[in-house]
Amino acid sequence: MAKVKKAPRPKAAAPKGFRDYFGAEVTERAEMLQKIAGVYHRYGFDALESSAVETVEALGKFLPDVDRPNEGVFAWQEDDDADWLALRYDLTAPLARVYAENRNDLPTPYRRYAMGPVWRNEKPGPGRYRQFYQCDADTVGASSVAADAEICAMLSDTLEVVGIARGDYIIRVNNRKVLNGVMEVCGIAGDDKADERGIVLRAIDKLDRLGVDGVRALLGEGRKDESGDFTKGAGLSDAQADIVMGFMDAKRETGTATAARLSELVQGSRVGEEGVNELLTIAELLTAQGYGSDRIEIDPSVVRGLGYYTGPVYEAELTFEIEDEKGRPRNFGSVAGGGRYDDLVKRFTGQEVPATGVSIGVDRLLAALRMKGRVKSHSSGPVVVTVMDKNRMSDYQSMVAELRDAGIRAEVYLGNPKNFGNQLKYADKRNSPIAIIEGGDEKENGVIQIKDLILGAKIAESATLEEWKDRPSQYEVPREQLVAKVREILESQTTDNQEAE
Repeated sequence: MAKVKKAPRPKAAAPKGFRDYFGAEVTERAEMLQKIAGVYHRYGFDALESSAVETVEALGKFLPDVDRPNEGVFAWQEDDDADWLALRYDLTAPLARVYAENRNDLPTPYRRYAMGPVWRNEKPGPGRYRQFYQCDADTVGASSVAADAEICAMLSDTLEVVGIARGDYIIRVNNRKVLNGVMEVCGIAGDDKADERGIVLRAIDKLDRLGVDGVRALLGEGRKDESGDFTKGAGLSDAQADIVMGFMDAKRETGTATAARLSELVQGSRVGEEGVNELLTIAELLTAQGYGSDRIEIDPSVVRGLGYYTGPVYEAELTFEIEDEKGRPRNFGSVAGGGRYDDLVKRFTGQEVPATGVSIGVDRLLAALRMKGRVKSHSSGPVVVTVMDKNRMSDYQSMVAELRDAGIRAEVYLGNPKNFGNQLKYADKRNSPIAIIEGGDEKENGVIQIKDLILGAKIAESATLEEWKDRPSQYEVPREQLVAKVREILESQTTDNQEAE
């Protein structure tokens, strides 16, 4: 008789490019999102929660910096003749669909914020996952650059509220119209020059990686990399390339001086001059609100999503240094970005609808806060009521009910109660602040033992014998004082944490 093959066990591992998040991480993120939502709400934005799944047709060819339709999404088709569906890759494309679908019922302008996971089907790498959180705020239906200035101000406030100190970040602002003006002055503005413009945009975007010489080569005949592969260039003349390179090097000491230099580069281009004037207006509006160049500055080197945005673009960069995996110092880099995208809703309505918005990379921002020691969450586990006699479980459940009714997080130990040490180990793994003990003797005398696990750990680490005697970590109190004593200990732990900061 043939042997029946056993089915192989499934591999207990998250799919490549995905990860799991546990207690403290989830709590930290939730607390940060709550702070961000508070700023957005204060600015008058309303919450929106849209579907995680969209039709591929609705998502369209609007994944920033990707050339092919549907590139980079997780998509499937339920039936041969059904629409293709996909997980959302950002929160902006769904907003365009929502606004187009509900525009008759929504106020104009429509101001919304959204928070949640997005999915991108791209190659994962260190710290780069296929599922991650975004936190967006957008204004749809406002053509005034006052809306862009407001987004920049709100982004500045948000970074400071979550714990990024002033001086540790800068929000840099550019304008796609200025670059369009540069293209026009260079003579590559027509429909027949779309390929050349695409090469120029991609070349500019690679400045950090390739340097000035590499970009200049791509603006000209092309560039051969170290492997010998050749990338075709835009074919610009030296004079044309000078204008593009001048655009990237136009930043000056002040926003006004930068705008003056940009104005020189786009002289004779109506759209370019319009872009410069918009940058000046944004700077004036921000200055009037008290946002100086120490927080927000005009910087032509911002090239994110220039193939996607139609006007002002902005990027929040953290300026402090961290160490990479090889111990080398480097700047942390960008944690948020956005801009004006007046063409996105037009895909659905046929009419241009002005829109501008920002997206914060929540996981990157949290990583930055952890590196700086600025995550303020002191998430602790529950108070653990230990089990000294499994036949008296109702007594322990009564205690835990009292604590919960008083608003205190608590649980009864539900493992094997035979080894008391294992119960304290469990409490330690849960990061529990307090353990409650009531054995037979305590029950008979109407008292309970309350063990301060945080103080106990601190005493074990560093206290002298005299200090240990002065500050015991275990208290015997009458049973009826359970809630009062637990609350007192929790409050003292909170005070100690605040003083430690």
